[in-house]
Amino acid sequence: MTDAELAILGLVYEEERHGYQIEQVIQERGMREWTAVGFSSIYYLLNKLETRGLISYRLEWAGRGAPRKVYRITAEGETAFHSQVMERLTVSQPSLSPFLLGLANAGRLPRDELIAALRAYRQHIADRVGRVKAKWAAQSEAGLPLLADALFDYGLAMGRAQDEWIEGLIMKLEEEG
Repeated sequence: MTDAELAILGLVYEEERHGYQIEQVIQERGMREWTAVGFSSIYYLLNKLETRGLISYRLEWAGRGAPRKVYRITAEGETAFHSQVMERLTVSQPSLSPFLLGLANAGRLPRDELIAALRAYRQHIADRVGRVKAKWAAQSEAGLPLLADALFDYGLAMGRAQDEWIEGLIMKLEEEG
């Protein structure tokens, strides 16, 4: 199961939702900071999960227009969800970061370009940390469950650690140059 599928399945497991509600929750929680779920892929993923028997739907009439599909998790979906969450919490996976691929190949770049790229990356980290802080503050007003709060805290801790590490690398590159 892909990360995006698990994210959608988890949101449907929390409570029955239609596609637009799923998008709203993704936005509110800042989920795109830690998982790749595109707006245009939500309905595709819902259809995929439904075809696999992990979710089902009922039609809900909202007044005018066509009815909307409100999705709920199935027993098979609950089993798959449990298995996937346990695997992700217990088995360390390699990081497939595009940054690491760039770093692995950065030795062929002129040192000044490499340093400039790393500084730009640090700025992107700072921007991401700022977005996470803002989402966290907005969500905290309503009172967050412990694990939701932990997601924001983790995101900030990883951002700070990554920034610190890159700052150290820049210093080494400048000393060497």
